[in-house]
Amino acid sequence: MSVSTDLPDAVLRYDDHEDAVLDVHVPESPNGITVFLLHGGFWKTAYDRVHTRTMAAALAAEGFQVATPEYRRVGPGGAGGWPRTGADVQSAATRLPELLAGIDREVGTMRVAGHSAGGHLALWLATTGIAADRVVGLAPVCDLREALRLGLGSDAARAFLGEIEPDEADPMVLLDARPAAEIRIVHGVDDDVVPVSLSRGLVDRHPWVQLEEVPGGHYEVIEPGSVAWSTVLSALDG
Repeated sequence: MSVSTDLPDAVLRYDDHEDAVLDVHVPESPNGITVFLLHGGFWKTAYDRVHTRTMAAALAAEGFQVATPEYRRVGPGGAGGWPRTGADVQSAATRLPELLAGIDREVGTMRVAGHSAGGHLALWLATTGIAADRVVGLAPVCDLREALRLGLGSDAARAFLGEIEPDEADPMVLLDARPAAEIRIVHGVDDDVVPVSLSRGLVDRHPWVQLEEVPGGHYEVIEPGSVAWSTVLSALDG
């Protein structure tokens, strides 16, 4: 897929800080579902929403409308970290109907998806009562205490949390209060960035969460045409 076809159809602003922008990919043949897509990158400024544009364009080709927010992150030039990053994605999600109305679009059925650290944010959003009927974590960082113990992403969770106790932002704990949204997870069995053991642990504690283990590692779940792609589409549309 060429870079030009990956570009969004609109870029909207949901707040007044530099990172408060949101890409919209509009499908030619809508299926009535809007995917609120949260990018990964261990919450770091080195990674932004651009690396998910190929995925967003591929989802739009399948009929999904895709809204991909940027959010404040940690690292050089960043103003993110908890709780600011969470506030950003919650604000973008809450304002989405209004923002789409400004370009003559509607949300329809809203589903939240997130990859890696974006999966953490997606699962956290589920616990806030967000107006989505389903949340899909793609190789999510779903257990912050385990991420801290393993030092995932060069101890990214510590940089993200600062002095905040992990339980305040940890889906593993917060999902004890079962949300209205259905929770599905797709995770590669050979993932060496965010081990599938995190998702297995989440399901052990919360058996109502649906886990699909797929061939491949950390990135197949966001790569159109990969061995995991059909499972991702089913998780979003099924």
